[in-house]
Amino acid sequence: MSFDLGTKLAAEFFGTMILIIFGNGAVANMALEKTTGRHDGGWLFVALGYGFGVMIPAFMFGSISGNHLNPAVTLGFACAGLFPWNQVFGYIVAQFAGAIVGQLIIVICYWPFYKKTQNESAVLMTFATGDGADSSVNGFINETIGTLLLVFGAIGAYHGMFIKDNIDLANIAVGLLIMTLVISMGGATGPALNPARDLGPRLVHAILPIPNKGSSNWHYSWVPIVAPIIGGIAGAILFVAFFPTK
Repeated sequence: MSFDLGTKLAAEFFGTMILIIFGNGAVANMALEKTTGRHDGGWLFVALGYGFGVMIPAFMFGSISGNHLNPAVTLGFACAGLFPWNQVFGYIVAQFAGAIVGQLIIVICYWPFYKKTQNESAVLMTFATGDGADSSVNGFINETIGTLLLVFGAIGAYHGMFIKDNIDLANIAVGLLIMTLVISMGGATGPALNPARDLGPRLVHAILPIPNKGSSNWHYSWVPIVAPIIGGIAGAILFVAFFPTK
């Protein structure tokens, strides 16, 4: 079944919204004071949130829009000839809009816990990423490599010989890929791996009167925008250079 562009954009909007609710919601449950997951969640808790935050929308919307949920994925696919350029702008707008709405939902649901949290870094963590080594260079390297692996792996999951005829298995594989990347590459930066996932919520942090929010760390904000785009394009081009996608 083919879908019109409006339906595809709605799928990208709601899919990205769900990704942020599940992923950043897991971070909020782990980082904010007095939540049920404050002492029991840990980083695996967050990895599961982001993994299922991609996997579940994939089951819902993968056959409609391709379940990009990420400007770096959309641009990477377009640069590799796997996605039409005339739909790129609409997809990216829908993804950013979904990320913003998803973060607003997190703020509404966790508002009492934001008021109880005095740690500004913990508050910002529930919105946007940063580099644990306080180094934009380190963050750039990690975000670029992480997103390269994400896009390279995602194309492989949907075009690989083993599961190319079973879209459900491919969806599960991509969810597991996200979980593994958060666990393995997340120690340095968060990670973002997605410009919409970082910039949309960071704008919400900057604009809303969040209790004890401190700085929105704008001096670092270019990293989770530029690095994932470079990594995503590189990952897509690298895959199609070596493996068939038809």
